[in-house]
Amino acid sequence: MDIDYGKCWDTSKKSWKSTLILAYQSLGVVYGDLSISPLYVYKSTFAEDIHHSETNEEIFGVLSFVFWTLTLVPLFKYVFIVLRADDNGEGGTFALYSLICRHAKVSLLPNRQVADEALSTYKLEHPPEMKNSSKLKLLLEKHKSLHTALLILVLLGTCMVIGDGLLTPAISVFSAVSGLELSMSREHHQYAVIPITCFILVCLFALQHYGTHRVGFVFAPIVMTWLLCISALGLYNIIHWNPQVYKAPSPYYMVKFLKKTRKGGWMSLGGILLCITGSEAMFADLGHFSYTAIQIAFTFLVYPALILAYMGQAAFLSKHHHTIHKIGFYVSVPDVVRWPVLVIAILASVVGSQAIISGTFSIINQSQSLGCFPRVKVVHTNAKIHGQIYIPEINWILMILCVAVTIGFRDTKHMGNASGLAVMAVMLVTTCLTSLVIILCWNKPPILALGFLLVFGSIELLYFSASVIKFLEGAWLPILLALFLVTVMFVWHYATVKKYEYDLHNKVSLEWLLALGPSLGITRVPGIGLVFTDLTSGIPANFSRFVTNLPAYHRILVFVCVKSVPVPFVPPAERYLVGRVGPAAHRSYRCIVRYGYRDVHQDVDSFESELVSKLADFIRYDWYKAHGIIDACNEDDCSRSGASSGECRLTVIGTLDLSGTPAFELEETMQPASVSVGFPTVESMIEMQPVERRVRFAIDNESEVDSRDEMSSQLQEELEDLYTAQQAGTAFVLGHSHVKAKQGSSVLKRLAINYGYNFLRRNCRGADVSLKVPPASLLEVGMVYIV
Repeated sequence: MDIDYGKCWDTSKKSWKSTLILAYQSLGVVYGDLSISPLYVYKSTFAEDIHHSETNEEIFGVLSFVFWTLTLVPLFKYVFIVLRADDNGEGGTFALYSLICRHAKVSLLPNRQVADEALSTYKLEHPPEMKNSSKLKLLLEKHKSLHTALLILVLLGTCMVIGDGLLTPAISVFSAVSGLELSMSREHHQYAVIPITCFILVCLFALQHYGTHRVGFVFAPIVMTWLLCISALGLYNIIHWNPQVYKAPSPYYMVKFLKKTRKGGWMSLGGILLCITGSEAMFADLGHFSYTAIQIAFTFLVYPALILAYMGQAAFLSKHHHTIHKIGFYVSVPDVVRWPVLVIAILASVVGSQAIISGTFSIINQSQSLGCFPRVKVVHTNAKIHGQIYIPEINWILMILCVAVTIGFRDTKHMGNASGLAVMAVMLVTTCLTSLVIILCWNKPPILALGFLLVFGSIELLYFSASVIKFLEGAWLPILLALFLVTVMFVWHYATVKKYEYDLHNKVSLEWLLALGPSLGITRVPGIGLVFTDLTSGIPANFSRFVTNLPAYHRILVFVCVKSVPVPFVPPAERYLVGRVGPAAHRSYRCIVRYGYRDVHQDVDSFESELVSKLADFIRYDWYKAHGIIDACNEDDCSRSGASSGECRLTVIGTLDLSGTPAFELEETMQPASVSVGFPTVESMIEMQPVERRVRFAIDNESEVDSRDEMSSQLQEELEDLYTAQQAGTAFVLGHSHVKAKQGSSVLKRLAINYGYNFLRRNCRGADVSLKVPPASLLEVGMVYIV
């Protein structure tokens, strides 16, 4: 017992040690943006709407608002509630949408299958449903317009995150560099700050393609140093200037502030809300760390440091009513340490900007995975650390816009108005989606979700209204950017769904494929033909068009569907669904490759070799099953299938090598296994309970030598055909589409499809580039879609 106890103690000790290390590392990734907000909050708040008077009612009122905003939104809302709404450890807007889509059929992803629900990451929270939860679920599922409204809400939140990725680097670096004004004359200062800020921003974006892993190890120490620095400055200012400032967080000062300033005080909330910029990063970056680590870092370090910083600035300003310079962070910094603080502030602003830029790349990649963003090139900058990506096109566009914002606005006030509106819009979207998660996923009483929505939604709406009123003073930028991006994303998603529906209605039957032969002048050529399609059953129209124009196809024919499922990750052992198309002699197969919205897509070389390996495993497995060696399913393989007759049920092919004659055992389990069967491929949304039995193979080393001798001649022949075809080469058959709106469509639809979508399609990466298909192996089939 003592030994067991000691082991438990060591495990617990190691667990806490790793959690504390993660909490420390999260400082550089999660809290960079939030920690630098003291640089510009007071400066934005007192820019124009209110003025600092000798009564100190304004400064104490602002401090009270800052204290309660930091306490209610980042601490109570995010740390204690929203962080629990994770999707297999992942956070962010798409994580919430993914959770909702799995618990209610509101997803607009076209090629959904019942088999997807058997993924180990497709877990459902609290299966038993409450009556009120069922009513809301039925309401959402019944009305297609609500599906579209939910998607637009998610896209709006996504676009505001992208807008934040444009505005945060500008305001952060500009505010940090503005500290030079205390050491330079006004004439020199106005010609120095803008060029220096632009230079830092250009360098920051130019270095993105190297990835953050090369300098990431210094991010946490920089933010840690910055937090300790502002904490020390805050304590010094409190003790030295006004120890009574600790009374200011009282709500009494909020009431006095609003009574005195009235409309000006309400409009100044647009500057106060900047104290919570970066709070969304706690949820968005949840997948890189853990709930406990983020909670510890914020509660015990970031939150106290920020409160001390704001109180210290307020204490200094309460004794300095007629400062030579404008109200800002640097006026409260003693002259002795001003230059070191300036250097640390610039470094911290760069770290905070890096975090939001990386977050922008990540959310665009997720949008692209779910068919909501035009295809762009995604470069993985680190082969070992998942999630570190770089998107060249987006990077340079962000850099140009970021520099343009800096030069165009030239002050913290306009940048703050723009950034504040983007931040509040994202938080409102998160609040709405979390309310749905509370009812649909957690199965809590609707009164709790309503309470959550009213409490936090009303706070955020108050701040949002104060930002919107400053439309002409900078707030127009995120609104204009969001409208443009939502239009682009929705048009792309709408056309993608319409193309899928066209393919679905124009697919050809399996009988047509089986009838192709020498009698019709059709020949089979050596090699493997990979026909890419969005369909999960049936023969796509682009293949029939291909055979009509070129009367030949490959000896091994594989219909490949690369699809996204509403989960963050798909385990490699559950990624491939493989089945036959027609009899074994036809050598035609279907392979569905499933990725989550945060998964890394394979390059073409590893994909091709792994696909052949999975086909070989499937052929062996199918032979074992056909000869009665194993009984993997209680039903006939083609039963209860929505696929064409002759297409058998698909099999999940895992990672084990089935090269020898297997010793086998059946195991009733829902854990990921190497091979599993029992998933019908369906195009409808009918709920089914597929019979499933996992099969585990144990390879006997002594039988490997004789495995080829013991195989039947049919199995040997099929495997030899596969490997011979692989040596002959692989051709990738892709559709090259042109989409047109059908006659009689509305003007809006014709504009969106004929001009909008086709312009995006021509100017974004092609499917062959996204799949990294070598040009010598590419066969494109022209298709005109009338939707």
